[in-house]
Amino acid sequence: MTAAVVVKNLVKTYGAVRAVDGIDFTIETGEVFAFLGPNGAGKTTTVEILEGIRPSTSGEVSVLGKDPWKDARQLQQRIGVIPQDFHFFPKLKPREAIDLYSGLFGVPSRATELLDRVELPDKDEALFENLSGGQKQKLGLALALVNDPQLCFLDEPTTGLDPRARRAIWAVIRGLKAEGRTVFLTTHYLEEAQLLADRIAIINLGHIIAAGTPKDIIQRYGRPERLQIVGDPAMVEPLRRQVGLPVEVQDGSVSVELHAKGDALKVLSWVDSSGYRYSSFSTAQDTLEDVFIRLVGASDHSAMDIAPEGDAA
Repeated sequence: MTAAVVVKNLVKTYGAVRAVDGIDFTIETGEVFAFLGPNGAGKTTTVEILEGIRPSTSGEVSVLGKDPWKDARQLQQRIGVIPQDFHFFPKLKPREAIDLYSGLFGVPSRATELLDRVELPDKDEALFENLSGGQKQKLGLALALVNDPQLCFLDEPTTGLDPRARRAIWAVIRGLKAEGRTVFLTTHYLEEAQLLADRIAIINLGHIIAAGTPKDIIQRYGRPERLQIVGDPAMVEPLRRQVGLPVEVQDGSVSVELHAKGDALKVLSWVDSSGYRYSSFSTAQDTLEDVFIRLVGASDHSAMDIAPEGDAA
């Protein structure tokens, strides 16, 4: 399969600051790729280079086979973009906005189709300034699809949406993938990335610190499955001695790290016969959010450890 995006040793500097410091990744055609990172990690700079908004300092970047800086005009006909905190002319209506964008791209207007697709059919005559924050984001997504793009850059497309509206946008993203389009997604909702993305890259301090499928990243960097028992914390030490597994009090529960399939049964059998009080139990696994927080925290500490004295901030 032909790659939609190829990034090799990408660097972007602002004076002495290396906002992006030699990153590499590839996005295959037809996949949903989530690019994750905390504020100031280099995420926005990378996205703007891919969109042709700003040049790189060095490295190689190919988007749909084009150099996004040199071939920006040609590339803009083939990509769709929804920026973070989408804004538009306050007195225009959604249908008028789609008609305007269609004219700019020189394509027939599909206003009814696109408004239906993002669940805004009853807002086609409302003024943009009167739309809710979530409805404005939905219109931004509709505008990103006006030119029937091969690659969509969606920058936090569900920010401000209620749970039902978020799921509607998820359905649109899944529909784009089903049509063979490529989606480049940035989001601060880690469960969203875990549900939607085929592959993920996590960037921090200008470096990619993890990449792979959500499942691979969780398995590689996450903690083992745990049995969490809501009960008397006094059981921790005797339980640890009895079962030979790591046991600790975590978030008000007794947490036991499970290493084999039979460990949970062994632990519960001992607890049930021990006389210690307990009210409930459940198993827990790390999510992508758990792993993200741990990786970013470790990356931040490593940077502080190697920073020259006085430069750690």
